[in-house]
Amino acid sequence: MSFDLFKAFILGVVEGLTEFVPVSSTGHLLLVQRFFGFDDDDFGKTFAVLIQFGAILALLSIYFIRLWRLALGFFSDPAARRFVIGVLIAFLPAAVVGALAHDFIKAVLFNAWIVCFTLIVGGAILIWVDEMDLKPRHDDAERFTLPMYFAIGVAQCLAMIPGVSRSGATIVSAMLLGADRRSAAEFSFWLAMPTMFGAFVYDLYKSRGQMSMDHGILVAFGFAVSFVCAWVVVKTFLDYVQRHGFALFAWWRVIVGSLGLIALALGY
Repeated sequence: MSFDLFKAFILGVVEGLTEFVPVSSTGHLLLVQRFFGFDDDDFGKTFAVLIQFGAILALLSIYFIRLWRLALGFFSDPAARRFVIGVLIAFLPAAVVGALAHDFIKAVLFNAWIVCFTLIVGGAILIWVDEMDLKPRHDDAERFTLPMYFAIGVAQCLAMIPGVSRSGATIVSAMLLGADRRSAAEFSFWLAMPTMFGAFVYDLYKSRGQMSMDHGILVAFGFAVSFVCAWVVVKTFLDYVQRHGFALFAWWRVIVGSLGLIALALGY
């Protein structure tokens, strides 16, 4: 039981720290599950789904006031209504592709080799974009154009390949479309709300046969750890990237992907 709690703690930390930064939480969880031996049973896979809700709640708790404002203003404030519609437009491509390709993605793309390669390639792209002399035209995530919201949503579909990173795909595409670092990162938070919640509900439904109260303590512990770590990340991420950019996350991807490839080549 103590070792199971340790694994639950590790997975909770990984989920919370990586979900909202451009390093691919799914890719990191897959690698940690493989190397910690937590991927050899159905509950291990289900556990990784369940603790995502801790990260979702952390984001919702921090953005609650702004979400409430948008909800109240949806029918009376054109700007609020336009932004909500923009988020839904951005969410639509992933919802359609995810529903149609879910089984293929899980069966074929959830592969440690693919994760390691995409971590490295994604890190190189993030370094390249971060060092480009871009001329941002947008500094407010709530004021992007509707076509820009849709284009970011299309780019988010790439994150269905483990290792790409949902936040990484949205941030890079937003910056290339004219957003500054902070607004690009913040919109990745807004888009995460429907995307993560939809994916969580769908995965939960697919995994319903593996649910059991026998593992309730592990789930609650991993959930709590994920919530705390994600809360810290969300509270600090925007200010960090505004000052320092994305180099830290890009190089982290390259290092983790490279170490993963070496471990896999050695038979681990």
